[in-house]
Amino acid sequence: MAMLYRTSRIWIVDFTYDGRARRWFKPLPQEVDGAAHMAAQLHDLYGGRAQLASVRLASLEEEMQYIRGDVPRNVYCPTGR
Repeated sequence: MAMLYRTSRIWIVDFTYDGRARRWFKPLPQEVDGAAHMAAQLHDLYGGRAQLASVRLASLEEEMQYIRGDVPRNVYCPTGR
């Protein structure tokens, strides 16, 4: 798992799903364009129901929160599954 993390970057993905704001923390490989990848993934998963708002690299503090598991949990699925 540590090797996977070292070869990846954490992206913060803000989008709306049925008009409600959502945020994902997504680790992606270094060579992947995060914005294009996430736009395609949201379209594949949700079609027109999701609108991508922004995609950016996580700050150092946000990465540390993600690694420690301190990021806010999804209220609809608290286990993160």
